[in-house]
Amino acid sequence: MEHLIEYGIFFAKFMTVILVLVIVAGGIFIMIFRSRTDMDGHLNITNLNSKFETMGLMLNSQILTKKEFKKTVKEHKALLKKKDKGTDLDKKRKRVFVIDFKGDIRATEVTSLREEITAILTVATTGDEVLVKLESAGGTVHGYGLAASQLKRIRDKGIHLTIAVDKVAASGGYMMACVAHKIIAAPFAIIGSVGVLAQMPNFNRLLKKHDIDFEEITAGKYKRTLTLFGENTDEDREKMREELADIHLLFKEFIHENRSQVDVEKIATGEHWHGKRALELKLVDELRTSDDYLSSSVNTADIFEIDYERKKSMSEKIISFGIKLLDHFS
Repeated sequence: MEHLIEYGIFFAKFMTVILVLVIVAGGIFIMIFRSRTDMDGHLNITNLNSKFETMGLMLNSQILTKKEFKKTVKEHKALLKKKDKGTDLDKKRKRVFVIDFKGDIRATEVTSLREEITAILTVATTGDEVLVKLESAGGTVHGYGLAASQLKRIRDKGIHLTIAVDKVAASGGYMMACVAHKIIAAPFAIIGSVGVLAQMPNFNRLLKKHDIDFEEITAGKYKRTLTLFGENTDEDREKMREELADIHLLFKEFIHENRSQVDVEKIATGEHWHGKRALELKLVDELRTSDDYLSSSVNTADIFEIDYERKKSMSEKIISFGIKLLDHFS
């Protein structure tokens, strides 16, 4: 009997250890799975032809008589059936892939843009087209330089690239736009601002006033030029001007390489123009909204909107929630 009790205790201890190991392993697995999930996103694909057709049917249901609407629905079903069979006419239809890019000062949307373009390039052929609905007032050079390089991938594959500007494509935004084969813009969209800007406050006199020392140690003559807390010299300012001038030169060269029809020296003043004036300066090719461009393509092309949705971290969700609250109470 005593041996049986000892065996029972041993078995209970053994099962406890096994249970703990299973729980720990399960926890590790969940953590790994969650971390991978947080890093990933997913691709949303919307057939805009179907969207426009549904909108049309909904409107017709209200403005047509029952008899007329029934006839319209019948014709629509016949057309869908014809498409499902795959006629020669359908095989010749090109595909238009639509991307929406709304850029902030750091061009953070480039993370989604690169995934969207990669996905498109896996299926697009030379007969297809990519339309980017672009909205950006510009930002960091490296951020928008990368965004423009992503768009260049489309051209390098021999696929037609169209940029549509409904509101604004200025500075870094225009750097992206000029890569396109064709740029369309709304009549009052803001275009241009081909210039470079750098600005910062300097707290050196405030620190001196309160007897606060600031020390900065560098190796390399120009490791640091203008500074927030140190005392800036004329040499520092001149070096910064040289760096900005070089970036401006690179910007102008980039525009010339991609839109040789533009008089770069005339437009590279930092000014911006509305759509109609931008057309006169050849900064854009046509005055037209993205909505008009897409609606006119519905009958001749299959249109797909591509959106890569990146999963936000917890900190991003909190910040986003805070911004929404501020917007709500402002």
